[in-house]
Parts: sequence; C-alpha cells; structure tokens
Amino acid sequence: MTIEVRNLVKKFGSFAALDGVDLKVDNGELLALLGPSGSGKTTLLRIIAGLDWPDSGEVSFNGEDALARGARERHVGFVFQHYALFRHMTVFENVAFGLRVQPRAVRKDEAAIRARVKELLDLVQLDWLADRYPSQLSGGQRQRIALARALAIEPRILLLDEPFGALDAKVRKELRKWLRSLHHEINVTSIFVTHDQEEALEVANRVVVMDKGRIEQIGSPDDVYDNPATAFVHGFIGESIVLPVEVTGGAVRLGERQLNLTAGATASGASRLFVRRHDMLVGPPGSGAFDGAVQHVRNFGPVQRAEVSLFGGETIEIDAPRDKELRQGDRIGLVPRRYRIFAG
Repeated sequence: MTIEVRNLVKKFGSFAALDGVDLKVDNGELLALLGPSGSGKTTLLRIIAGLDWPDSGEVSFNGEDALARGARERHVGFVFQHYALFRHMTVFENVAFGLRVQPRAVRKDEAAIRARVKELLDLVQLDWLADRYPSQLSGGQRQRIALARALAIEPRILLLDEPFGALDAKVRKELRKWLRSLHHEINVTSIFVTHDQEEALEVANRVVVMDKGRIEQIGSPDDVYDNPATAFVHGFIGESIVLPVEVTGGAVRLGERQLNLTAGATASGASRLFVRRHDMLVGPPGSGAFDGAVQHVRNFGPVQRAEVSLFGGETIEIDAPRDKELRQGDRIGLVPRRYRIFAG
C-alpha cells in the first residue's frame, strides 16, 4: 500500500500542528517519523489512521482518497504507546477482538478466528501466554500482544505511535531488532513515530525528521545522520558541539580568532558551526582549529568524554578514544574531522 500526503494542514487554535506537509510512503516501507514533542508527528499519524482530520490537504492510499473513508474503512492497524489492551480479556481474546467485532458479512467463523489468533501469537512468539491477562505480562510482552492485535484484521497499513516509549532501555533495544525482523516477514507498509533518534536510525528504511509542523529532511538513516540538511537536523540527530561563529568572505571566526576552516557556500554573517563530539580529533596545542584546556574527564566504555574550555571562552564536550588518556589540566589542540556551518 502506497501512502501519499499532500499539503496537509492541521491547526489547534492558533497553533499549527501540521503546516503544509508533503510525504510519500512506498509500498512495504518501514518509515520513521522522528522529532521532538510538538513537532506534528503523532498528529500526522492520527490523520493517516482516520482518528483525526486535517483542516486542508489530501491523503491517498494507492491513489484513492483516504479522507473520504472513516477509520474502520481504511484497514489500518494502530499500535499505541501504552498498549491499550483490554484488562478484563485474556491475551487470546485481546488479539481476537478485532476479528470478532467485524461486520457479519466479512466476519470469520470461530474456527478461522482461533486459527488466525494462534498464527499471530506464534508470529510474536507468545503463544504460551494465550490464557494470561495483560496484568500478568511484562511491558515488552504487552507491546508484542498489542502488535498482534493490530495485525489480526490483516491491515493494509500498520501505524505505531511511540511503540517502545514506555519500556526500559534494554527491552527497547531487543524489541527494535524484533520489529525490524517482523516487518521483513509481514511486509506491510508501516510508519512509526518516535523521538528516539537511535531507534529511528536503527529500525527504519527511511527517516522523516519533523519540527514545528514541517518536514526538515527525508532520507535514509545514513543520509540524515551524515548529511543533515538543516541546523535543526544536525542538532537533533547525534550529539553535536555547536559554536557561534562569524563568516566573512569565506573566512570563519570564533570571537577574535580566525579558524583554519572553510565556510563553503555559507553566506557572510552570524552562523553556527556544528561538529559531532566524536569528530573533534585531539592533538597537541597549536595543531588544530581550536586550542583549549581539559577541565574534566569521564569514562564511558570505550570512550572518554572531556569537558574542554576553548581559549576563545567557549566550553564544549568531546568524545575521544580511551587511549588518548586525557587528564584534567591538559592543553590540547582540536581538529574537526567533519563539520557543517549553517547561517543564522
């Protein structure tokens, strides 16, 4: 199923939750909507599902107007962050619910319903929990049951709203791998919402980065990480050092000091320099674009995070390999291996 959104606008009072959004989701794709709270990603998901309506714009499924149909007619499976399982029903009955409430004309008989539920519980590897109640399950198990329930009606589209947001870090990592594997098996066009950049980059085929109701960038996980299109994307994805610089005729200055960096196509004026923490390489004083003094060092597994006071007055944090053995008081030079300069 191909999904196409054109010039979608949705306002809540004077607040524009969506401000002219255009997006195409290819058949069988696993797409992530990534952005901070209030960026519009859940509003977009709910409009696609038929749980909310735009003020203007178009939504089509395989070229047909989806806005002319209610939520039930769109054949969309929706998985909520907090599972939304029925507490008084067993796992089996939760998964069977969507099949049992279908119109009589299309409803399966009891034998077919039981066979479909068993198939889905096998798919999510939880068939042994069929007779338990949601309160007897772990968070990760509940989320997998919620996904099985969404798949029961054989949806043409699967939508997931922060599906792992309520889970602890270890379970989230396990379910990311599981979801990627499951999607490969079921091959249903899927969109999931997240504010977790690591989750989006690890799971999705493509990532849509949103902010303030607009799409900032669409691309593969590698594209949005390695080639951020805007200052927002660079600052939101990955841990970046951001320094206020001035560009004049291609020269870059930090305070009174001219840096040994090129501004590229950035126009003259106040700008911002973005560097990933791990892209700031450490050398002896005078060897790089910046000089500074190490103020504090903490170890994080294979890297050490150092707080460095630059001799221009700014303080930054860098990630360096443990073999650099940085210590408080060390004077160092810093060379950005990769960097971007954005105007403004």
